[in-house]
Amino acid sequence: MTTNLTQRRRRPQHEYEIREVFLPRATTRTQARVLLADHAEYGAWELTRVRRYPDGSRRAWLRRPIIRAVLTVDFDEIYDA
Repeated sequence: MTTNLTQRRRRPQHEYEIREVFLPRATTRTQARVLLADHAEYGAWELTRVRRYPDGSRRAWLRRPIIRAVLTVDFDEIYDA
């Protein structure tokens, strides 16, 4: 019994919101660390990737999960009563 690959693929566990942060060349490592730590602590962002360019600038990608609200009350049941 073989299974089609498209049938076996599942939806990812989490969907993420992505934020891209550009850090200019003049930004020190300490300043970059503080900035990214603030994003993580107060905005619930996590660092996904950092890329450093030849000119000394950096680009960081941050992500955080999108939390979807799930309806737990059946309004038809409430209003029919």
